[in-house]
Amino acid sequence: MTGLPVTPVVLSTSSVYPERTTDAFEAAARLGYDGLEVMVYTDPVSQSADALAGLIDYHQVPVLAVHTPSLLLTQLVWGREPWAKLLRAKELAERVGAKVVVLHPPFRWQRDYVRGFEEGVAKMAEETDVTFAVENMFPLRAGTTEVSGYAPHWDPTILDLPNVTLDLSHTAASASDAIAMANELGPRLAHVHLADGTGVTNGPVPDEHLVPGRGRQPCAELLRGIAATGYRGMVVAEVKTTRAATRDDRLADLAETLAFARNHLAPVPAA
Repeated sequence: MTGLPVTPVVLSTSSVYPERTTDAFEAAARLGYDGLEVMVYTDPVSQSADALAGLIDYHQVPVLAVHTPSLLLTQLVWGREPWAKLLRAKELAERVGAKVVVLHPPFRWQRDYVRGFEEGVAKMAEETDVTFAVENMFPLRAGTTEVSGYAPHWDPTILDLPNVTLDLSHTAASASDAIAMANELGPRLAHVHLADGTGVTNGPVPDEHLVPGRGRQPCAELLRGIAATGYRGMVVAEVKTTRAATRDDRLADLAETLAFARNHLAPVPAA
C-alpha cells in the first residue's frame, strides 16, 4: 500500500448498488477515497481482472480488497463449489494487486465446506500473500428463538481463524458489542467494514448498513480505538444507498461516510 495513508479509507462497490462497478470507481475518484473493495456479483466487470485493471488505470484508484460472492443472491456466481470461488477470488486479488479477500462463514447446508473450513482457509493463506479475512455475520431471531444460517458459527471471533473482518452493521444485527469484539480480536482484526445499525432485529432486514452516525453502533469510538492501537488494515465504507432519491444524494451519503472515517481516524493531538 505504498503511498497510501496508514489506514486507507476504501469504498465498497456494494455501496453504489443498484449502480454498477464502473460507477463505484467514478464515485471513489470523485470523492477522494483511497481505494475500492470490489464485491464480486453478477456484474461481469466485478469478476474480470482485465476490466478492473482498465478501470484502475483510468481512474487511478487501486483495488485494495476483493469480497467473494458469499451472499445468497450470488450463490451461482463462479459456480456452486465454495473452495473454487475462494480460489478465484484469491487469483483475482493477486492480479489486481489487492491485499485482502473478504469471505463469509459457510452456510450451514454447505456441510463439506463447514467441516474443513478453518483448516482450509489456513492452508490457502500459506500459499499467497493475500490475507483471507472472515466476516462476522448474525443470526436471525423470531421472539426468543435464534436461528443461525452459518456454521461452524456466525461469529468468526470464536473460530480458529488468523484474520477477521469486523462489520459494524452486523454487530448491530447480532446485538454484539463491537468494541469488545475488536479488543478480543487484537491483532486478528485485519479488516473493518464501516456502517451503522439500530440493532432493531424484529424487522424484515436487521442488517441495515446505515451511514455511520445514523444508528447506535460505536463507530466513532471504534475508529478512534484502532487508530490509537496501531491498526494496519483498511476501513471500508459498506453502506446502503438504495434509498437515495438521486445520484447526488447517493454521493452525499458516501462523502459523509468518508468524512466521518477520516475525522475519527485522525491522530488526537497531544495535550
